[in-house]
Amino acid sequence: MTPRLRVLAALSLLMLGSSAGAREGLGPPTFRTDTRLILVPVTVTDRRGSPIMGLTAESFTVLDGNLEQNIVSFSQENVPCSVGVIFDISGSMKYKLSQAKAALHALFRYFEPKDEAMLMSVSDRPSILTGFTSDFGSVTGSVMFAEAGGNTALVDTIYLALAKMQTARNPRKALLVISDGVDNHSRYSKGELMSAASEADVEIHSIAILEDPAAKKAIELQEESRGRAFLNDTSQRNGGMHLVVRNESEMNQAAVNIGRMMRSQYIIGYHPSGNHLVGKWHAIQVKLGIPETRVHARHGYFWR
Repeated sequence: MTPRLRVLAALSLLMLGSSAGAREGLGPPTFRTDTRLILVPVTVTDRRGSPIMGLTAESFTVLDGNLEQNIVSFSQENVPCSVGVIFDISGSMKYKLSQAKAALHALFRYFEPKDEAMLMSVSDRPSILTGFTSDFGSVTGSVMFAEAGGNTALVDTIYLALAKMQTARNPRKALLVISDGVDNHSRYSKGELMSAASEADVEIHSIAILEDPAAKKAIELQEESRGRAFLNDTSQRNGGMHLVVRNESEMNQAAVNIGRMMRSQYIIGYHPSGNHLVGKWHAIQVKLGIPETRVHARHGYFWR
């Protein structure tokens, strides 16, 4: 772990007064290097958000910088997942909390015994409701009687969750943020969060909940629009799916789609060509020549 990551992890842990130390710091980048082999986790969905499996390496094109790369390894994986759920119970979720609880129940229908989940709540400060467990009933039960209130430290909670995810037992790691995206009480900036996320081996998915705009003031609508944009940007940069829902039916389907997506993944490997300087960020693109599909993959990696 680099000195910078040790500092970031220590600062995150201090927010909860934890004495666990830097061993829970952020881990290696999503793109693992081994004798110059880059492994890229990729998920493909259709226009409804359902995962598409059964594709071959010939279906994909990988660009590292502006250079097309030769794919040397390709596999499909359905591996156990460790998922950190970030559950917004702040005041802005007052009329959306029942939908958020329904999403949590729908999500765990697709979990298997080897999966595990952690639950953190968002309000004035981050709070860990349950540590990693395979008892998913206890996870959903921990928010059964939760009521919305307080400010929203969403960025701080995601930041801390990235550090806590490094204690997970499964190699496949993901965060799911259930929120409206509004933040008014975080110490960390969105830029600091994006920097930390770019170095963490964690996908970030998000479900944003909309309210009837007729019941909102103009300033509230602007805040929610910025919140959705933040969630969308965070998910796209970190290989996840971002969905916007308006009612409980859409919320249930969104949770189901993300649950399936977490279990359906391709791993694309290539030996990078071109100049790769140590410590530099390298942008990548994964493209698919199939209409009405969407590719979910991180936007780049740091060369170590």
